[in-house]
Amino acid sequence: MIEINKLKKYYGKELVIDEVSLSVKAGEIFAIVGHSGAGKSTLLRCINALEDYQNGSLKVFGKEISQVAKNARELRNLRKDIGMIFQHFALMSRKNVFENVAMPLQIHGFKKDEIDKRVKELLEMVGLEQKAKSYPNELSGGQKQRVAIARALALKPKILLSDEATSALDPNTTKNILELIKKINKELGISVVLVTHEMEVVKEIASKAVLLDHGHIIGSGEIHELFLKPNAKMQEFLGENDFLPQTGVNIKLFFPKEVAQHSVITSMARALNIDFNIVWGKIEKLNDIALGNLVINVAEKDKEKVLDFIQKSGVLWEVA
Repeated sequence: MIEINKLKKYYGKELVIDEVSLSVKAGEIFAIVGHSGAGKSTLLRCINALEDYQNGSLKVFGKEISQVAKNARELRNLRKDIGMIFQHFALMSRKNVFENVAMPLQIHGFKKDEIDKRVKELLEMVGLEQKAKSYPNELSGGQKQRVAIARALALKPKILLSDEATSALDPNTTKNILELIKKINKELGISVVLVTHEMEVVKEIASKAVLLDHGHIIGSGEIHELFLKPNAKMQEFLGENDFLPQTGVNIKLFFPKEVAQHSVITSMARALNIDFNIVWGKIEKLNDIALGNLVINVAEKDKEKVLDFIQKSGVLWEVA
């Protein structure tokens, strides 16, 4: 659905997207993650031709965006299939909720009865059917974003782009908006590409992600792969610093979804009849999948038999 290959984007002489390659399939929720200035919003805006690019390829629905952008009619048709929501909602303050959602339909020449029907369907979907006559200044941040989502869905797009759409919201409202996006993805089959610097957002709904740093990819893959055994750059981004004892052997264990709920450590202690320390550990939910990490410290003399047991258990490991 979206194929990007060795994409380069410059602002003047500054390279802001550096040979980025990624693929988004139909029905996926794909996250573009990075700190401020990483180039993630610029990359997102290239997808619907709000930004141009200088080298590489960016295809949406099999069409090269740089070529589509040269034809006003083709570009209009492309954007009809790509909805977009923003951090600060971008609602028209002088129009009420109904009118904001109706705007794309009016621009594309839909009849009044078609507009009325579609807007009512969308407001019901986002839970704002009672707010049709309200104005943006009468709404909470979460309600404004729901209006923006309804408007983005007005033309029945195949792709929804989200540019830091939850960054201006409190944690509880963020959770509700993410649940709405998951519902839209599941029930309507719309692919979602979301830009965020919030790792909790990625963990909550994304199936795949790329991590951008100064315009180039430093990590990519399925969410459980990225978080189960993060590389050094990923650990730096997450702010993770392992505290490790200076004596004995420190073994870091990674529990894939298949064994995350198994009592591997208890079984090992009983089977080997040895003492060891648990240095630290965590289990977290990533898009409804439970994953875990654990660091144990064992005596040097017990290292080989511990590693042999772990090898047979299905748990991944490395000596830290």
